[in-house]
Amino acid sequence: MADKKDFAFKILSDNRQAGHNYFLSERFECGMVLTGTEVKAAKDAKIQLKDAYASVLGDEAWLLNAHISQYSHGNRENHLPVRNRKLLLHRREIDKLQEITREKGLALIPTKIYMKNGKIKCEIAVAKGKKLYDKRAADKARTADDEARAEMRRRA
Repeated sequence: MADKKDFAFKILSDNRQAGHNYFLSERFECGMVLTGTEVKAAKDAKIQLKDAYASVLGDEAWLLNAHISQYSHGNRENHLPVRNRKLLLHRREIDKLQEITREKGLALIPTKIYMKNGKIKCEIAVAKGKKLYDKRAADKARTADDEARAEMRRRA
């Protein structure tokens, strides 16, 4: 009975634009180095990942341009909303990400930030940018699927 754990999982922020703007392939779970007020603001879901991306700089992984709003009850020690935050990964994962991002046109995009067993985690995905015609094709396919489902509901 002791080996069964109760996994608490709560999504704090979701980057829905990532699926629309990029082809997402491989995903990695990583921890984040945060200050105290950042943790409290993150638990209040005051995170925005719209323009955020990850990068490997000097053998370390970093989350750049992620916006975590200032904590409402913070004092003068409150954090800056936009700053570089270190991502915690194993060495072999960092090396793999470094190899992947050397390829032309590939980037690391955060897809969501969530709490798992009381720890704040970030999921980053290897992404390749979509062209405008790719986005249109995806929208057309989604619309066709929606219409087919609506027709099936009408017939049933």
